[in-house]
Amino acid sequence: MSTPSASRTQAGLWHDESSTASLPLPGGARLPVRPRAAAVTAALVVVAGLIAVLAVATGSYDLDLAGVIEVLRGGGSETDRFIVLDQRLPRAIAAWLAGAGLGLSGAVFQSLSRNPLGSPDIVGFTTGASAGGLILIICMGAPGVASLALGTAAGGFLTAALVITATVRRGMAGENLVLAGIAIAAMISAVNEYLISRAPLESAEAAKAWQFGSLNTIGWAQTGVLAAGLAALLPQLVWLARPSRILELGDDTAAGLGVRPGRQRLAMLVYGVLLVAVVVAVTGPIGFLALAAPQLARRLAGTPGIAFWPAVAMGGALLGAADLLAQRLLAPFQIPVGLVSSAIGGLYLLWLLGFSRQDA
Repeated sequence: MSTPSASRTQAGLWHDESSTASLPLPGGARLPVRPRAAAVTAALVVVAGLIAVLAVATGSYDLDLAGVIEVLRGGGSETDRFIVLDQRLPRAIAAWLAGAGLGLSGAVFQSLSRNPLGSPDIVGFTTGASAGGLILIICMGAPGVASLALGTAAGGFLTAALVITATVRRGMAGENLVLAGIAIAAMISAVNEYLISRAPLESAEAAKAWQFGSLNTIGWAQTGVLAAGLAALLPQLVWLARPSRILELGDDTAAGLGVRPGRQRLAMLVYGVLLVAVVVAVTGPIGFLALAAPQLARRLAGTPGIAFWPAVAMGGALLGAADLLAQRLLAPFQIPVGLVSSAIGGLYLLWLLGFSRQDA
């Protein structure tokens, strides 16, 4: 028997589905579009764009917006072109791309677990991905981005296998996934610290710096990896989103509507881990953003379930803002953006606690 709250949730979801517009897709399929969620997504993209303009046009090197436009049109001095085209612009683009990937991965895992704490950094997938990267950095010294991507993906999937093994008897959802992920993340984190403590000094310093999560050395090569990875993964969301929302209604209801719960959870898990692996390979582990972005996006979009596309845009805007703060707070010194995002994440958790008490 469903509880009154569950009935209200299901009714809200079905009402939300019935009130959407739709766009035609190739093959006769149609993509449901919620007008408010689409408006929120567009607004967040504009905000992220303004943040990127501010990041490119300001800094310790004196260069105004007119100078940036001149560089983008092919003019400007050699120094101006280096600052804008080789440093600021790829970093601003990478911040948006990495934030978008983290926001989407958080939305996928929160939908999978039906829990606002079910983000990849809480349930251990970010820690597992960083373990794969750390091993390569310690063993190889300075691995390429492609090698790091393979290492982080392997670490993420190994962690996923451990989490599945730990939750298989009670179901891979809700508190089971979160608690198992926290426990496994704590163990992997201990292994990561041990690896760093036993590594040669130079490798240990590089690994520790990478573990903070940073965009300080981002160039076009790393930005290209992020762009290629997300270009391959983001379109798959069109086919993943609707079954994921149906799965939030519960396994019995989802099965009755033609969704196979086990297969859908596995697809979501693989998809989320790949997103995390791509981002961590380029930036290192950036905490809490995947936790906060989906919930903030859901509240702005007014959806009863996880809002995937608004979470993408919210993640890009949040990481862009966090990286701008990381560049400007102690200028000319730059803080790793992972430290800034962790501080923002702590404030978000306090806000979430207060918000939950008000709801209660």
